[in-house]
Amino acid sequence: MNYLAHGFRFLDSPLIVAGTAVPDWLSVVDRRVRVRSRRIYEHLDSLESDHRAIAEGMLQHLKDDDLFHRSTRFILLESELSSRFCRIMPDRFDHRPPLLGHIVIELLLDAFIAEQIPTVLDDYYESLSQVSAIQIERAVNIVATRTTENLAEFVRRFRSVRFLYDYADDVRLLRRLNQVMQRVKLAPLEDDCLPVLREARRMLNQHGEELLSAVTCANPESELSLSTENR
Repeated sequence: MNYLAHGFRFLDSPLIVAGTAVPDWLSVVDRRVRVRSRRIYEHLDSLESDHRAIAEGMLQHLKDDDLFHRSTRFILLESELSSRFCRIMPDRFDHRPPLLGHIVIELLLDAFIAEQIPTVLDDYYESLSQVSAIQIERAVNIVATRTTENLAEFVRRFRSVRFLYDYADDVRLLRRLNQVMQRVKLAPLEDDCLPVLREARRMLNQHGEELLSAVTCANPESELSLSTENR
């Protein structure tokens, strides 16, 4: 799952929303820093209320990912998309197809949610704007395996750039995927990926509700419906 899928159910609790984004922020800005459930639980009772809420958001992210990545629909879509990318990247030593099969589902699930609830991206960024970037970094440095001095500035950039809006368009999505490829030191993607992205978007439109149900059905207290009245 990606930023919006983790956070959109908690928009009335900005500290929790921020916490749900922490593991993904760290994977970009400081991959040496990890937040683990065991360590978070060790500190949870001693945290001040704001830091505790951020930590609870981190725990929610980790729980969501565990449920989501074990769901049957995710596994099937990941396999199908990896195969489609393999057809245009036939080198068996190319690491991009399995990576793309995984992350394209997650990014397009955010796009699916944004399409179903047209105001949700605005509301998501508004919720994040209510939390101090320094406060987020301090909470992470209490519970993480090691400390970071890079997170607060990245959170500010994340809120300013607002790249989640780019997932609605295949060309802009491809550009964002190439930023990922650059970060993990893999070859850039070409325009021949665009037909696969279009088909992936169709799949997510068909199966998005089912993918979300893998998480929301296990967390009924946090469920936010995608029914017509919320669109």
